Amino acid sequence: MKKRHQAVSTRQVLWSASKLVISACVAIGVFLLLRLHFQSSTVDASESRVFADGLPFDGPPKIAFLFLARRDLPIDFLWGSFFESADVRNFSIYVHSAPGFVFDGSTTRSEAFYGRQLSRIVQVVWGESSMIEAERLLFEEALRDPANQRFVLLSDSCVPLYNFSYVYSYVMSSSRSFVDSFLDKKEGRYYPKMSPIIPQHKWRKGSQWVTLVRKHAKVIVDDHIILPVFRRYCKRRPPVDPSKGKQNLKLQKQHNCIPDEHYVQTLLAMNDLESELERRTLTYTLWNQSKTNMEASGWHPFTFGYANAGPKQIKEIKDINHVYYETEFRTEWCRSNSSSVPCFLFARKFSRNAAMRLLSDGILGTSDTAALLSNPS
Repeated sequence: MKKRHQAVSTRQVLWSASKLVISACVAIGVFLLLRLHFQSSTVDASESRVFADGLPFDGPPKIAFLFLARRDLPIDFLWGSFFESADVRNFSIYVHSAPGFVFDGSTTRSEAFYGRQLSRIVQVVWGESSMIEAERLLFEEALRDPANQRFVLLSDSCVPLYNFSYVYSYVMSSSRSFVDSFLDKKEGRYYPKMSPIIPQHKWRKGSQWVTLVRKHAKVIVDDHIILPVFRRYCKRRPPVDPSKGKQNLKLQKQHNCIPDEHYVQTLLAMNDLESELERRTLTYTLWNQSKTNMEASGWHPFTFGYANAGPKQIKEIKDINHVYYETEFRTEWCRSNSSSVPCFLFARKFSRNAAMRLLSDGILGTSDTAALLSNPS
């Protein structure tokens, strides 16, 4: 009996020991897996452009002005006057320009733009996904500065309608992004093959000239799901080419989609962020139906010349206090802190002569900011 008892005790000890060894192995395996996952996450985070969100920064919050330029900035002198009145701690400037173009004393009349070109750029072609890729590069670079809390996307033909103080107070007084966004029911730019990644009820259209809070700028930069769909299925239809004759009939049957008029709006809708938006743009554009060498007819932005940029025309733009969206039967009233405010802070497209007239007419003079003053959020 004694030997049997010793044998049972030995088996129990061995069984207990084996369980301990197995538990230890499992624990070590889990530890190694967690360590590998952590290292992988760290690498993925650095590769997916993790920025210093939530970290304190010195000085006041800044507005990042992001310019999409073909090459130089033809109306840099007007923007130079705009930035001259500002505290340099309140803004930063980034320009996506042509490959190899450098902003210095030989290429710009405003020192504010010296060296502000991006080092990473793409060759931009209108109506293709390269436009939204350039926008993403601007947001990415600006996000590296944690003080940049608002991001204003502008073209090289945009002009400010107010001085810097007014613009800063207006933008910073709102915790929302300003994104022109509405349902696209008429133009048929949605391509069924975008589903199921982009369902049709999330498809949106609007102006590409957005003003974003930091959270929404990060959503754009971190997107690796919606952008590939746009690259594949949202492409501009080839323009009419008289030299191709009847072949144009076939080409004009191709699906037509303009990426920069849909990407940001659709991406934010896909992320259920529309409740955090003022669904309107801060940049005024006058559209007219006309013919070009690219299309038989279509809607195109009107270019303001010297004669169209007088005090009366500018006042008419400044007096606009609401925007109506026909496809949604929706009226966006322009408000800040429960007070009625002008809808637009910027306008396009302005020629160099028109910009010179704005400067000579003192369009960037003093503006009342009392209704906008509040703690930035």
